[in-house]
Amino acid sequence: MRIGKRVLLILGAIVLVAALVSLYMVYSRQTGERNDLNARLSRAQTLLPGLTATKTDLENQLASAQSSLDASRAKFPEAVDSIEYGEEFFRVAYGENLYSMAAGCGVELTSLTFSPPGATTVGPVTYAVSSLTVVVRGEIGNVLKFIDAIGTGLDYELPWSLKVPWSVEVKSVSVGVGGSTTISLDLYGYKGK
Repeated sequence: MRIGKRVLLILGAIVLVAALVSLYMVYSRQTGERNDLNARLSRAQTLLPGLTATKTDLENQLASAQSSLDASRAKFPEAVDSIEYGEEFFRVAYGENLYSMAAGCGVELTSLTFSPPGATTVGPVTYAVSSLTVVVRGEIGNVLKFIDAIGTGLDYELPWSLKVPWSVEVKSVSVGVGGSTTISLDLYGYKGK
């Protein structure tokens, strides 16, 4: 069987049309991808200046925070060291032993507020200082016994009293209504030179 020229031409035309359709489909797909990529590139270029400004702003904030942290560390280097030598001091500041001292003196400790530890220098000696406000309730004789116990570190039937290198300065005492007495005092802990 012999194929005629006409059939060959029709087959060639079909192959040519199929090739052209395939090329058109590839071209259309690539054109769509190119348009999509151009749109994404345009959006990225629009966002880039804002992101660059945000990055610069965040870097400036980080540098500022780092310099502030360094300044704070330089200003308060003793805060880290104070924990090592001041465990007893801070237990006193939190009132752990003041409650038992109040009970031993026959008064009820109703309120205890304190300031964060600071430092004061007298001559070449530096002391850690924490200010406390203690409110107690009880008979005036027992309140005076409690004030004396705080101020002198005397042990009124207690296993605990303030010992060197800690000391207490009673700054003020005020008697309120209902047997309530407010005592302001400073706890000093020796820190060294």
